[in-house]
Amino acid sequence: MTPLLVVASESNSLFALFQGVVLGLVQGITEFLPISSTAHLIIFTDVFGWQNQWKKEAIDAIQFGSVIAVLMYFWKDIRNILSGALGAFARKEWYREDWKIFIGIVFGTVPALAGGLMLKELGVKLESATLIAVMSIVMSLLLALAEKVGSRKRGFDELEVKDGILVGLGQMIALLPGASRSGSTLTTGLFLGLRRETAARFSFLLGLPTLAIATLVQTKDVLQDGSMGMPLLFGIISAFVFSYLSIAWLLKFLQRQSTWVFVWYRLALGITLLAAIATQVLKA
Repeated sequence: MTPLLVVASESNSLFALFQGVVLGLVQGITEFLPISSTAHLIIFTDVFGWQNQWKKEAIDAIQFGSVIAVLMYFWKDIRNILSGALGAFARKEWYREDWKIFIGIVFGTVPALAGGLMLKELGVKLESATLIAVMSIVMSLLLALAEKVGSRKRGFDELEVKDGILVGLGQMIALLPGASRSGSTLTTGLFLGLRRETAARFSFLLGLPTLAIATLVQTKDVLQDGSMGMPLLFGIISAFVFSYLSIAWLLKFLQRQSTWVFVWYRLALGITLLAAIATQVLKA
């Protein structure tokens, strides 16, 4: 290999690492805010022309950093729920709060997992800027309605099995790009009368199994391409750092503020995308 080709190869490798860090930052910031990480990542790669290297599977694999962030941030909650559920099962204490939350998460995970696996098996591709724009607007309206009609009276210690099932069904909406996993589950939680911070915390915990399983499947597929190993690692580390910060910020924010800022952001995003499609700045 000539010196010129060596320099070009090293430059491309460094740029791929830079892309990984940037996409990890976008993933980390948007995964847990109710604004759709998938939408932002797809749009980001399209606008900057990175979609040839960072295909949908590689983008999804970056979410592994977000999985680790949730596990670390909520480790005490996860440990308490698991140990409490095991204790309740051993003593047949079905009324225990930990048992109800655990069963709710289990049942709530099934719909989205089943739907995601079905789409994967059928080879259905849903990534389109038009769908992202429409879903962004639809979810902004649903979140606004949830803010208006939700009672926001119930705390984490008042969760029931039915909450897990209903929030899990709500999570199925996130199979559509632009809907947002955290956005759909948070919105459903608000409709069920949960406090904002409780709805967010429960949505993170309920979404963890689905996010983890889907991410592991995609990571396995991406790692078959040896050239993506280091860029993906940089992306995962970046996603972990910014996901952890995003979770901490959102939970504190929702203790004091409403979700209206996200309603207006999603509405503006959807309208902007439709305008970009109409003027052919983005492909439909």
